[in-house]
Amino acid sequence: MKVKHVIYSLLLMLGVGVLAGVFGAILGIGGGMIITPILTLAMGLDIKYAIGASIIAVIATSSGSTIAYLKDEMLNLRVAMFLEIATTVGAVLGAVLTGMFNATFLFFLFGALLIFTTYNMIRKLMNKNSDAENVKADRIATELNLNGTYYDKALNKQVDYQVQNVPGGFAMMFGAGLASGLLGIGSGAFKVLAMDTIMHMPLKPSSATSNLMMGVTAAASAMVYFFNGSIKAGIAAPLAIGILVGALIGTRIMQHLKPRLIRMIFVPVMLYLGVQMILKGFGVTI
Repeated sequence: MKVKHVIYSLLLMLGVGVLAGVFGAILGIGGGMIITPILTLAMGLDIKYAIGASIIAVIATSSGSTIAYLKDEMLNLRVAMFLEIATTVGAVLGAVLTGMFNATFLFFLFGALLIFTTYNMIRKLMNKNSDAENVKADRIATELNLNGTYYDKALNKQVDYQVQNVPGGFAMMFGAGLASGLLGIGSGAFKVLAMDTIMHMPLKPSSATSNLMMGVTAAASAMVYFFNGSIKAGIAAPLAIGILVGALIGTRIMQHLKPRLIRMIFVPVMLYLGVQMILKGFGVTI
């Protein structure tokens, strides 16, 4: 019975990993929101080990999807490296300032921001125009060569896009890093928010670029979780294998999805995360 239980657990974690990898690669938000509830509620795992496994999940999703997105020239490497400066500085500052701010207020603030973003995404769904239309070139983006292009397989055409409001996106990324450091949360949703809503990049490059950035951010914090014993190889390894497979599948699927459909998937996810953060601020977890 014990052997069967071990095999069942391994297969379950592999399956969860594949699912998390697919959605993480498509939406650019990592697999933590899928992995953590399943490990804690369905498998009864301690939250500390679930969070440790979630960190490994983010790195695995980033590794698997970034390779494919780089090959297909979907992600914007210059935007990723530029914005990662703000995220890293914010994360370090957030870690230093941990305990100096009221967690309830912070959870409510960032939750409200995600819900507001959901509202903006719904407005974009009502707009029939392409993501790249009606976006004028930003002077800073032009000087830093942040504007990009990608081939959309769903639309069968080359899409050239401009990047707007670089200072606003940089500030949002700083806030995302700050939230990660202060609250110990993933910031994939905030990364997509900065690029899609504030900088007006198309959703596909935003998601692909977010995948790369999440891996860089998670790798920095993974060492802390490793040395405090939160990462268990028996849990993280099968999850990582499943996630790598799922991420590769997800990148292939995303290439053939229309931006509007991806946004329709993203809206309920953002709404769920926003409500979850607000409730968590009041001590309620869903």
